[in-house]
Amino acid sequence: MSESTQAEALKITVQVEDVAPAEVVPGIVRRRLPGSEYARGWLIDFAPGTEWPEVDLHDSEERYYVLSGEVIEGEERHGPGTYVVFAPGSRHRPRTEKGARMLGITVLHR
Repeated sequence: MSESTQAEALKITVQVEDVAPAEVVPGIVRRRLPGSEYARGWLIDFAPGTEWPEVDLHDSEERYYVLSGEVIEGEERHGPGTYVVFAPGSRHRPRTEKGARMLGITVLHR
């Protein structure tokens, strides 16, 4: 295998808007981004006034970055530029009043 072919096999590139969105519940849309055996990525758009449908329990670490809008976790409000990390065993139920877009990564157990 040539060096350029090997490098291409180790990298995945997509335009996020080209990834098919899937409705989680009305007003919440998720795009599952390419991942690996180590982690998976996702982009979630929340319409104003929506809440994740159930408490999200974490077997592994989850991280997200707020791209736009505002995500509310309990009494905390996270605006654009906020990076949030949840340890294994944590739980949360994000919601929004204004709408939000978040880019996240779930770190997988190996």
